[in-house]
Amino acid sequence: MRVTLIRHTSVAVPPGTCYGWSDVPLADTFEEEAEAPRRALQAMAIDHAWTSPLSRARRLAQYCGFADATPDPRLREMHMGDWEMQRYDDIRDEALQRWYDDYMHLPATGGESFPMLRRRVGAFLDELRTMPYRHVAVFTHAGVIVAAGLHVQLYGEAEAFTHQPPYGGMMDIML
Repeated sequence: MRVTLIRHTSVAVPPGTCYGWSDVPLADTFEEEAEAPRRALQAMAIDHAWTSPLSRARRLAQYCGFADATPDPRLREMHMGDWEMQRYDDIRDEALQRWYDDYMHLPATGGESFPMLRRRVGAFLDELRTMPYRHVAVFTHAGVIVAAGLHVQLYGEAEAFTHQPPYGGMMDIML
């Protein structure tokens, strides 16, 4: 099965803001950024679509012609816990430096670790693998897309975040 993963478009929050599970608004450039994935997806024979329940992913799914995309909470970005909606420069938490030093393994205070994100994304993909579709679209977030690439062994952990797609970017994996 071919899975096309689509990252939401730019958000309207100050640069350096930690916004994982927060439902944040999209930037004014939404339609401009959403046009490329919309055109690309129109040329594909998509059997079904899923979306993160967060509005930034749902809005892109709708714009791209998938208003009936199935929401799945496993497709949310990594939960940043106590740091949600704070600028990283303003976070006063002794755990922040430890997280910077080992973000691939440690959780944000009160939040999720990358291994936890990988497990829920892997569970979604393993379930998807049992379904009779040939090509699906998944509207989601950068962390989820990176985790999906790791799950299907497109790359290793050391280079995982070099594969993070840009806002409105797409990546295909095979299940």
